[in-house]
Amino acid sequence: MKLLFMIGNAAVGKMTVGQELMKITGLRLFHNHMTIEPVIEIFGQYNGAVINKLRQVVFEEFAKTDNYGMIFTYMWAFDQQADWDYVEQVKRIFEPYGTEFYYVELVASRKVRLERNATENRLLHKASKRNVELSNQILISDDTQYRLESMDGEISFDNYMKIDNTNLAPETVAQMIKKQFNL
Repeated sequence: MKLLFMIGNAAVGKMTVGQELMKITGLRLFHNHMTIEPVIEIFGQYNGAVINKLRQVVFEEFAKTDNYGMIFTYMWAFDQQADWDYVEQVKRIFEPYGTEFYYVELVASRKVRLERNATENRLLHKASKRNVELSNQILISDDTQYRLESMDGEISFDNYMKIDNTNLAPETVAQMIKKQFNL
């Protein structure tokens, strides 16, 4: 099995690239809002503990299958040890099954991400982003509060690549990932 962490800042294109990568590889897409949106709908607000429990169940059950693999999108704050620990926790779920791990970091300017924050595909799959003005404020706040782009050499994992997808179509980025990792 393969587990590909698609990491990057808000509205960088993780889900959209993941959708394209799923089409050409057979990997299944588990984008982070697949757990965020139902929890917000049920609880009326973001609840990180519940979201993490739901993700845990999905990871545990998926790891047991004979699926080719999963793409998991994650907004990783590199200055937060808890986020590093979370990635390791997820890996531990999959390790007993001989899983190969891959890491793709997408980066783009804030200007481009603010434009992408209001795209039809994003708003279709992420109800909590439909108040675009509020979503833009959160994006900017996250940019100032956390370091959501890795520093050169900080990610030392095997099977890691960083792609500036500012001017690249999601289909092109997906092809680059597929080729790089022979997926």
